[in-house]
Amino acid sequence: MRCDQGAGWPRGHAPSDIIPRRKPPQGGGGFPAPPGFGGHMAVQGGSVLEPGWLLSPAGRPYLDSILQKNQRRVFGLLERPALPPALAAPTVPYKLFLSGKSGVGKTALVAALAGTPVPPVHHETLGIEVTTVYWPAKLRASGRPVIFQLHFWDCGDGALKKFEHLLPACKEEADAILFLFSFTDRSSFEELPAHVSRVVGPEEEKLVRVVVGTKFDLSPQADVTEGDVAAFEGTWGLPVLRAGSRPGAGAGRGGLARVAPLLDALAERLWRRDQITAGVTPGDEESPPA
Repeated sequence: MRCDQGAGWPRGHAPSDIIPRRKPPQGGGGFPAPPGFGGHMAVQGGSVLEPGWLLSPAGRPYLDSILQKNQRRVFGLLERPALPPALAAPTVPYKLFLSGKSGVGKTALVAALAGTPVPPVHHETLGIEVTTVYWPAKLRASGRPVIFQLHFWDCGDGALKKFEHLLPACKEEADAILFLFSFTDRSSFEELPAHVSRVVGPEEEKLVRVVVGTKFDLSPQADVTEGDVAAFEGTWGLPVLRAGSRPGAGAGRGGLARVAPLLDALAERLWRRDQITAGVTPGDEESPPA
């Protein structure tokens, strides 16, 4: 995480509100847990952010700042959500890399989260595509709003295999990796343990690891059961987030309600990681050095 200068906390300091560490997950349940996976990145407990706040009456001014004519606003390179001075909130940028086999829905997921048109048919991403999503959230303990600036890096699986420099570029200074599988493609689910081991090295322990199952709403075509997901969660110590495939999933106010839980969950994990890295404790009033 790199907090924008002039828009939030100074560099070298981190916000408060933290959940204590818990023990890393143990093996079992049919999925081997690779070394270095889980640990403090899989911390569970009460939420450090207020879930659903953006869609509540209190969050309305912040919601309006990311909408334009009741549709999600697409921000230019130098644009930011505009708020009255009295409601100004710090902007915290994060880089998230999406990883998964071809066809699981990486590009469609980013489009849904950004509120942009979802491609009607699958097409392979030829290189690296970066999409920025602004997501306001509210800290539980302090009651302060924060604007998460989420940079989603999407790179086609074929391009990653063809050009060796692309994977290091996608992981460079990344804060999180989203590992995707499709509920309609069992092989993409079964390959997750090996895929994670290939992508994440033991020296990259600080990366937040998030597993997302796409096409969850296509239940008649599902090849992955809830029992499979529960076994995976029990072994890896990570909850599996779910995403649908409905057209226009994140567009407009109505669509936001469908993607808000996923965006809240991503912001929660990133914020919690920074607190643990900074060594913040629940009772701290000031921001300690990172």
